[in-house]
Amino acid sequence: MLRLSSFVTAGFVVFCSGFLYGQSFNLPVPQGDVNNAWMADKGNGTFKNPILHSDYSDPDAIRVGEDYFMTASSFNCAPGLPILHSRDMVNWTILTHVFTRQIPVDHFSKPQHGNGVWAPAIRYYGGMFYIFYGDPDFGIYMTKAKHPAGPWTEPHLVKAGKGWIDSCPFWDEDGNAYLVHAFAGSRSGIKSILVLHRMRPDGTALLDDGVLVFDGHKEHTTVEGPKMYKRNGYYYLFAPAGGVATGWQLVLRSRNIYGPYEAKVVMDQGKTKINGPHQGAWVDTPGGESWFFHFQDREAYGRIVHLQPMKWVADWPVIGNDPDGDGKGEPVMEFKKPLVGKAFPLAAPATSDEFDLPQLGLQWQWQANPQPEWGFPTGYLGFFRLNAVLNPPGFKNLWDLPNLLLQKIPAPAFSATTKLTFSPNTVGEKAGLVVMGADYAYIGLEKADGQLRLVLSSCKAADKGSAETVHLSQPVSSNTVYFRVEVKEPAMCSFSYSTDGKTFQPVGPPFEAKPGRWIGAKIGLFCSRTQVTNDSGYADADWFRVE
Repeated sequence: MLRLSSFVTAGFVVFCSGFLYGQSFNLPVPQGDVNNAWMADKGNGTFKNPILHSDYSDPDAIRVGEDYFMTASSFNCAPGLPILHSRDMVNWTILTHVFTRQIPVDHFSKPQHGNGVWAPAIRYYGGMFYIFYGDPDFGIYMTKAKHPAGPWTEPHLVKAGKGWIDSCPFWDEDGNAYLVHAFAGSRSGIKSILVLHRMRPDGTALLDDGVLVFDGHKEHTTVEGPKMYKRNGYYYLFAPAGGVATGWQLVLRSRNIYGPYEAKVVMDQGKTKINGPHQGAWVDTPGGESWFFHFQDREAYGRIVHLQPMKWVADWPVIGNDPDGDGKGEPVMEFKKPLVGKAFPLAAPATSDEFDLPQLGLQWQWQANPQPEWGFPTGYLGFFRLNAVLNPPGFKNLWDLPNLLLQKIPAPAFSATTKLTFSPNTVGEKAGLVVMGADYAYIGLEKADGQLRLVLSSCKAADKGSAETVHLSQPVSSNTVYFRVEVKEPAMCSFSYSTDGKTFQPVGPPFEAKPGRWIGAKIGLFCSRTQVTNDSGYADADWFRVE
């Protein structure tokens, strides 16, 4: 039996006891998209990194019983705050999202690129799951649920404030509760410090104005994203520092929760190709192994998720491989899987969607809080209907369009193909397949000059309000067209189309995908119009397949 004294964390006391007392949530074993373009499980007892070659930025994870749960930043995308589930820390599927529409609802009804949910922390305490997250413009929110699949409560504003971000709760053995967080200099005018507060045990409010427990200005600038744990009488703050693309994993420890804290870099890039390995979660197995999740920034591919072995030496964690024995590790690319007592099926978050269910697949997100009339699943009719939504006032390009239906890029190389039937009503209606970021490109159909036209367009610096460049516009006889984009490293995209679904015609120049604001590029569908009408056209997506 696992000894509680060997590993005690904020929430681990509780979720460890869930294991000891047979806590179960009756969740199926993850059996996600086994045809996914990226599979981390090698099928021979080992895995390769990243475990998720998708943009699950700022991951945090916990174990409850024999189940593992992960959440990540979702920024302005909706539905938001994903909950992923695994039984072995390698094979993951999307379980749910905490909310369908982000609050304040009106504020997020239009694209708020890079805003919204920043660096959430998930914990299990007193029979409840908690997620705390910072919204840099509004403050720190908390949501909770009895079951990881929900329902989750509407996010509660624990503390209003500008630039209060990266919050993590902690419940000590004496019942006192705390919250640690960082600051975004872009809103608050201060950064590179960590502040600790007393908190109501129910997580609904802070009880003081906070104590500065660590200042990283001198050696660990841009310290942020703290996660608090407790082990062998030490309080630990795991915190990334040094910036997203080039940073390192810092760990702080103290016998007193308010410090002073000793600081040690426990993982950096070393001699590997894994830039900026940091910000994540320490999780154990029922047998007592320690593991660490972190991200790596890969620009257009987003902040992809790695899993590293972790051990304890003199009450300091050593993460990954430590070839010189100095206590500072570097990432491993392949390793034996965590020992969880049994083998589980290969799984990965879904990407393809046949659109034959009464709801969209969980991989899809809109670029803003959705309106029901943007699109409808048709259940067993077997398609998803995208209505042509009127461009918003001041529209410059797709960066401004809230009704983009998108999903994360799933692998370094893949193809995405969709069958689209377009039924426009007014001139200026358009629908297609898009690769979206600060630069974007799409292939689609448009009603122009009294005819249906095949179009290929791109936009550089869309986030700066730039206009699109049209690379191709030619008449097409059929309103049912198959569109495809093939992606190869380094995120180079080639578009093609077919009228029979068999022979695809390449069109236009290659396009290099670019990240959005704090997120990777995304792929998906759109349908829009330029004119006011009481009956818009629509596009029916028969299926969307990633291979």
